[in-house]
Amino acid sequence: MRRVLPLGLLALTTIVVQVAFMPHLRLLGVVPDLGLVLAIAIAYHDDAETAAIVGFVTGLGFDLFLHTPAGASALAYAVTGYVTGVIQASLIRSSRWLPFVLGGLGGLVGGLLFVGIAILAGTDALIHLTTLGTVARAALYDAIAALVVFPLVERFVRTRVAPLVSWRE
Repeated sequence: MRRVLPLGLLALTTIVVQVAFMPHLRLLGVVPDLGLVLAIAIAYHDDAETAAIVGFVTGLGFDLFLHTPAGASALAYAVTGYVTGVIQASLIRSSRWLPFVLGGLGGLVGGLLFVGIAILAGTDALIHLTTLGTVARAALYDAIAALVVFPLVERFVRTRVAPLVSWRE
């Protein structure tokens, strides 16, 4: 229960900021997917299952405001968060640019997943070469947003990994 409230508030705040403020902060004609970046950040700081749940909830909340198939963002955010959480276990966390890289790559994967899911659901308007450019620009913006989102998530999420204990003790 201790984790549900902070993560729920973080997801709700992300949806509100995404819908109310981000459309006014366009860069290169795109806005970042804050719910996707949030799921990636939670995958980095916590685990894959939590990232998938938070990604699904924020994606579904964002889907309520889009004119695309319902659930496309939810599924894309959940899958991207889960995959990031599974992969992050093998990453070396020494680079301070890792949030930027994860945000960009995750944004690219999540954007392509969203486009693929929407096309499969019958949104033919996304079948254009310009869609790939839009996804790439949004992934760049996601990478920039990750530099802000990752430190914020770190303050709300406490990892469940126990500290290492020496075998000599």
